[in-house]
Amino acid sequence: MKVAHLCLSNYYMDDRAYQENELIEEHARQGHQVLVIASTQVLNTERQREFVAPGRYRNDHGVDVVRLAYHPALPHGLAKSLRVHRGVYRLLEEFAPDAILFHGMCGWELLTVRRYKRAHPEVKFYVDTHTDFINSARGPVSKWGLHYLYYRPIVHRCLNAIDRVLYISALTGRFARDFYGVPTDKLEFYPLGGHPVPDDEYQRLRETTRADLAVPAHGTLFVQSGKQASHKKILEALRAFAEVPDPDFRLVIAGSLLEEVREEAEALIQADPRVRFLGWQSPEQLKALLCAADVYLQPGSQSSTMQTSLCCRCALILEDIEGHQIYTEGTGWRVTDQTGIVAALQEIQSGAADLGAMKGRAEALARNKLDYAVLARRILH
Repeated sequence: MKVAHLCLSNYYMDDRAYQENELIEEHARQGHQVLVIASTQVLNTERQREFVAPGRYRNDHGVDVVRLAYHPALPHGLAKSLRVHRGVYRLLEEFAPDAILFHGMCGWELLTVRRYKRAHPEVKFYVDTHTDFINSARGPVSKWGLHYLYYRPIVHRCLNAIDRVLYISALTGRFARDFYGVPTDKLEFYPLGGHPVPDDEYQRLRETTRADLAVPAHGTLFVQSGKQASHKKILEALRAFAEVPDPDFRLVIAGSLLEEVREEAEALIQADPRVRFLGWQSPEQLKALLCAADVYLQPGSQSSTMQTSLCCRCALILEDIEGHQIYTEGTGWRVTDQTGIVAALQEIQSGAADLGAMKGRAEALARNKLDYAVLARRILH
């Protein structure tokens, strides 16, 4: 099949592991012909906005990428907000896709795809959205000027052509439904995914990494990762760990300690020989850690590492926020504070929690719902 990915309302960079990259690469691996139509706007490694030259090239995965400049009839600053390009319809006509995934539900070119879909009603047309009130529409100009008066009417004009609006979380689904007015029957949950680790690789990484970390044969390894700030509740996790002095428990922290928590966190780590701080880890090192782990700790905020941990068969301790329920159904705990973390640790210590069963359900969830191979196939029907 031919699959077109339109990355005109988001940033597309070839060398990243974002959802759009994973889906594009997975479609190519599955033998489909893939075209990426992207803007010239990218993020550098410091997450600063930059613009690259327009043009056409084939990336390392054998996928054709066309980068389109913003429409020359508009001032550049306005065109990049309105997301207006020239040549999108022509590229679709030349490529003749069987399925289109438009990444990001904000932009003029949705109307172009609507026109193409009307001319070719057999084509599947999906739109994904990562937009919520945390990452977008935060100021009055953005909220009421761009999102409500510009993007929202475009979405409404296109709804009859769109097969499904795919949302990545409960918050993004609520934004699409309540603020943009997308009908519930047009919405479909489409989570960020991952790559479930095969059995032989999982066992190899688990055994070697646990040996390197000197985890006891029947020990329970917890991993917390990322930029640790106060809202990540790293201090609550460390204090909770100290309250449950099980000699077979181990906690590894991968990432960084921000200034606001560093002094106290370092003191708590120094005081507990069961805790190790490893600093930043490469994606491969983090995968090995998660395969070695039994429980992934994320007691504050959200992170895509949570999906990776499920793909590495971890049980979960997550913050009790909207959207986390579907990930902890039979696979872990949702907590609000230090007391909740302590209660989860005590359940594990006493044997009241069957970690083996939880890890099995985590693996099943990853294979059935989060595998990018499964998610990529969804776009094709």
